[in-house]
Parts: sequence; C-alpha cells; structure tokens
Amino acid sequence: MLKVNKYEGKTNEEALAKALEELNTTEDRIYCKYIEEKAKLFKAKKVTLEVITKDDVLEYIKEYINVLATNMNMEIHSEVKENDGIINVMLVSDNNPILIGKEGRTLNAIQILLRQAVSINVGENIKINVDASNYKAKKQRNLEYEIKKIAKSVSKTGIETKLDPMNSYDRRIVHSVVSNFEDLETESFGETPNRYVVIRKK
Repeated sequence: MLKVNKYEGKTNEEALAKALEELNTTEDRIYCKYIEEKAKLFKAKKVTLEVITKDDVLEYIKEYINVLATNMNMEIHSEVKENDGIINVMLVSDNNPILIGKEGRTLNAIQILLRQAVSINVGENIKINVDASNYKAKKQRNLEYEIKKIAKSVSKTGIETKLDPMNSYDRRIVHSVVSNFEDLETESFGETPNRYVVIRKK
C-alpha cells in the first residue's frame, strides 16, 4: 500500500502549504485529493488534504515489478521515470521474449495490471507506459513507416485501403500519421477486437 499523508487547514491553500513544507517538495511532485468538511455549529469549515508523493508511487511500481518477477520466476530489472504526467516503465529481463509475449500481449497485460494497482491506490487514473527492451518503440517506428507507405499509395492511386484489425493505441498512431496528408482521411469501423481503420481520399 502507498503511504497517504494527511494535512488539515481552513482553506485548500493552507492545507497545501503545510503539505509542501513538511514533505519538502513542490506541487508538481505530488498527487492530492481535497476533502472539505462543511462548517457546523460553533465549528469552522475544515479542509483535509490527502497527499501521495510521486517518488513513493515510483518506488511502489518498482516493488510491484519485483513481486511480479518473483511470481513469473524471472529476473526483471526496471527503470521508472515520470515525465509530463506519464510514468514510463522500462523493463529488462533475462528472457525478453517471455516478458513481451506474442505481439506484446504479456507486456500489455502487465501494463493494465500496473495501471489498475496504481490508480486504485492513488485514487485517480495515472497514465503508465510499460515497455521492454524498446519493443513498443521499435514496433511504433515500424508501424509509422508502413502507414506512410500505404498513405502515399492511397494518395497516388485514389484507392482506399482497409487495414487489419488493431488495438486502440495502434489505431491512434494510424490516425496521427495520416493526418499529415492533406488529401487523406481515416475512419474506424467494427467492434473491438476486430475494429479496423480505412484510409481514403477526402
């Protein structure tokens, strides 16, 4: 469980100032939730602030990966960094093919479990990206390269192309790449997991 620090004040600002001073940190390095208690007879309004530091969340993720590694009977090293509100978790193991899984399925499952565990503890949705040996980064570069080739062909011939079913992340990449072609547009069809994208002339 993550440590929740609690501070009280007459206003949000007062409670926050107390938290930042005691934790010796800045507002961008914490997750916080305000709980306001309405004023009662002979009692003034009170604000309680619950704070979890980002450093504690990063440590929690490292411990989570260690437990996961033990359960998978694997040696997994992790590098965890937070940047622009996204926590990036890079994993390195003694058996990357098992860790990544077919088409990255094991990696995606780890990401989903980690997101749920962190979000439940913090009380808000935290964006977490899990990768192993730059698998996702390489896959994204390859996908972008292929989509550019297909887009150029559609632009030249005018013949629309239906892509294979993709997950939501890959579909977003397709929409993003094709948006750079002024004469083309994309549209998604079907239901998950068979949802696919069509690239066509505007």
